[in-house]
Formats: sequence, C-alpha cells, structure tokens
Amino acid sequence: MSSQTTTSPPPSPWTIVAGAVGLLTMSISLLLTAFAWPSTRSSLHDVPIAVAGPPPAVQQVTTTLDQRLPGAFEITAVGDTAAAEKLIHDREVYGAIDLSSGAAQVITASAASVAVAQALNSIAGGLNQQPAAVAVPARDLVPLPSDDPRGAGLSAGALPLVMGGLAAAVLLTRLVRGIVRRVAGALAFAVTGGLAVTAILQFWLGSIDGSYWANSGAVALTIAATSLSILGLESLLGFAGFGLGTAIMMLVGNPLSGTATAPQMLPGWSGSLGQLLPPGAGGQLLRSTAFFDGHGATHATVVLISWLAFGVVLCVAGGLRTRHTNQQSPAAQPPVAVMA
Repeated sequence: MSSQTTTSPPPSPWTIVAGAVGLLTMSISLLLTAFAWPSTRSSLHDVPIAVAGPPPAVQQVTTTLDQRLPGAFEITAVGDTAAAEKLIHDREVYGAIDLSSGAAQVITASAASVAVAQALNSIAGGLNQQPAAVAVPARDLVPLPSDDPRGAGLSAGALPLVMGGLAAAVLLTRLVRGIVRRVAGALAFAVTGGLAVTAILQFWLGSIDGSYWANSGAVALTIAATSLSILGLESLLGFAGFGLGTAIMMLVGNPLSGTATAPQMLPGWSGSLGQLLPPGAGGQLLRSTAFFDGHGATHATVVLISWLAFGVVLCVAGGLRTRHTNQQSPAAQPPVAVMA
C-alpha cells in the first residue's frame, strides 16, 4: 500500500506581508482624506446672496462684506424685498440682506443650507450701526420641517442612496444574467427604492416637505444614475469597473456632494466637481423638489440623466462585446460530425 502525505503550503513571504500592510495603510489614509478634507476645509467661497435696498446702502454693505470676508460672497444687488425673495425661491441665491427699511435685516433659507443661513446671521450683526448686543432681525423664508429643523435626515440620507446603488450593482451582477434583465432590475429597484426612502424621510422622520411623488422621482433618479453607471462599468471592465465606479461614487461623489453644508462651502473646485456626480446632483435635486417647488432642479436633473444614459450605453456595449466573444469562441461553434 502506498500512503500519501498532505503537506500544508509554506507561509507567505514577508514581502507579501509588507505589501499588504502598505496597501492597507494607503487605503485608510485615502478614506480619511476623502471624507475629512472637505469637512475640515469648509468655508464660504462665492456663496450667492442678494442685497436689497437703495443703491448707496447696497454699495456700502457690499464693500463691507468684501473687506471682512474677501471672496466669501457673490452678491446680486436688487431694489426691494420682493426681488430678493424671488431669487431665494428660485434657488439663485441662498439668502439676502435687506436694507429696504434702513436697518439691515437678514432673510435666510435654511432648507437650502443650514450652514449658510447660520453664517449670514452671524455676520449681519456688524452691519447695523447699533450696539453689538442688538440682534439683527432674521426671517427664515424657506425653513426646514419642524420635525427636523437641522436637516439631519436629509444630510444623512446621501450615503444610503450611494450604498443602495452599489448594492444594486453587486447583486444584479451576481444573481441576474442578461444585460436587459440587469438594466430592468436596476430601474425597478430605483422606483421601489425611491418610494421607500422618500416615505421614510417624509412621513416617518419628517425631514422633507413637498410632493411625495416629486420627491420619490428625485430619489429614484439618483439611485438609477448610481446603480446603472456602476453596472455599466462592471459589464464593460469587469471587477476593475466595479472598483472604479465605487471609488467615483464613494470616495469622490459622496464627500464632495455638499449635502450637509453647501457646494460653495467646499474647498476650491471640489464643490463644482461634486455637483457633476450623482450624489451631489441628487442631493440638490431633492432639496429643489422638497422645498422650492422644483426651482433650480435643471442642472441636477441633466447631470443625473446623463449618468443614467452613460450607464445604459456601457451596459449595452458590454453585452455586445460578450455576445461577440461567445460567438467567436470554439465552444460556441456547433459540433462537427465525425464518421468512422
């Protein structure tokens, strides 16, 4: 009888251990940078606001703001309170300083950005020629719901939308065969996920107002754009495509979305970049449908539809390539009859 001995594989070389440690160190450093850098470097950068009142008073306040906070605001001068309020409702400005009555008054829209509203209230105190103890009157023109006055639910909802899109791409890739069925599954999940997420935010947490169906459409479009773009990258590039899509949405899109503050408060060009990706565009679209009757939603809608179409095109291209490869492979050819 012959006996066989089973030997265990030798331990990995120390170079492999060192490489793994280095890769993990780079990964955690990248994650920390992606999520902490925008928050720690947030400040006011060209935030659009309006200043209403007589031209001399508007010029004086504009000069004062430029001296105290250079580059912080992009100021639009208007003649009266009604014009300033219209700009706020249309989402062209975040708030206004109203000088129509002689003394400075602040008009904010916390639904657009709590951080900008707080910044306007804090700096307006020095605009009145009054003692510092006298508070400047402030009016919240578009407030957040009373159940969530800080907008915590809306800010926290950005990450689950991205995770939902990632999960959809992973599950559909692993469980569903056929490009048409995968695309149909992603679109169906976007609809059901949009209805469910909006119901939680609007009816349970009370974080958003407005039309439930319009809000559901905004959330569904965000999920569809995220899941289909990652699904398309995976179908064309394989696992590398999935990693690329995850990095774009998680490491770039989510930290730079500006949902918690405002895109103009992120450092440098990062706020503008974030609005070109589904997480940032989705957050802005939901604010528009929930609090501003859809005003200011055009740019975000175009961005999301573009990503959705991009994902569909990649899915079709990946499916055609797979079909062509199968047709050219020997295993796909019909068997040849052999006669003896």
